[in-house]
Amino acid sequence: MTGRIVVVTGGTAGVGRAAVREFAAAGYDVAILARGAAGLEAAEEEVRAAGRRALAVAVDVADNEAVDRAAARVEHELGPIDVWVNSAFAGSLAYFWDTTDEEYRRMTEVTYLGQVNGTRAALARMRGLDEGVVVNVCSAMAYRAIPLQSAYCGAKHAVKGFTESVATELAHTGSRVRVCMVQLPGVNTPQFSWNLNKMRHRPRPVAPVFQPELAARAIRFVAEHRRRNIWVGISTAYTILGERMAPLLVRAYLARAGVTGQQSRADLPRHGANLFVPRDDDADRGAHGAFDDEARSRDVVLWASMHRTALAVGSAAAVLRLRRARRRRRR
Repeated sequence: MTGRIVVVTGGTAGVGRAAVREFAAAGYDVAILARGAAGLEAAEEEVRAAGRRALAVAVDVADNEAVDRAAARVEHELGPIDVWVNSAFAGSLAYFWDTTDEEYRRMTEVTYLGQVNGTRAALARMRGLDEGVVVNVCSAMAYRAIPLQSAYCGAKHAVKGFTESVATELAHTGSRVRVCMVQLPGVNTPQFSWNLNKMRHRPRPVAPVFQPELAARAIRFVAEHRRRNIWVGISTAYTILGERMAPLLVRAYLARAGVTGQQSRADLPRHGANLFVPRDDDADRGAHGAFDDEARSRDVVLWASMHRTALAVGSAAAVLRLRRARRRRRR
């Protein structure tokens, strides 16, 4: 049976892999765009095991023409694309001055231009039908950059600005196509076992750490509801709000704790940097990283955002009850 069709870039590992599972479980047919052969095969098998059609396409999202060819193949083999999720990225843990021009360009091309290329391919197909949703996976670091990740932070700032601009253009033209964002905290993914590392100790996500399934839930939620932006994680909330209210204090804190907070002395697994070659080509890495013991599977910020209408109604009802009770006491 043909269902709605979603494309997930970076769908072989981490948040992208969790999103593939989330959409398949919800009845979507799923196209997975990524580089690693083993990861593509495993993700494709999971979708089929959920009873949905799957299509795995080996593609480098930094290659605009390759992304467009992949989108054409999805349309040909699965049908019109309803949702496009841009989740692929490449990152590092290194001081800016220790990062080569080639490395910096590559991280920017994958993390920023990869989302531009995906959005371009999706809109080329969605605008003619006047329907569809593009979800750009972003980060709290799009609002407040942290040390050791200047390329990633710069790319996420760019994704935020790009998304807001394109969404406004669509609104101006009266299009029903939506482009929206999900802002993520530190997530327990294989990223930390294969990002470029030039620091003394092993990379780790900034605490508190959250499971990728929470991010996947948020991605599907914005795809299915008319939401422009959604936050995942209490740390995302206090990072964004802290930057708005006390930017100098936030900078002072990150200057003191941001470098050590991204490193671990534990003997964590390393699979080699995936900047120029995939590290799930011969072995599937899955959705989770090495931080299951501390990663949170629940988040009050995401829950409140997903239930904000009910919360608003409940709050209004509580205020009315309080006012009535006060009036009775005055009589």
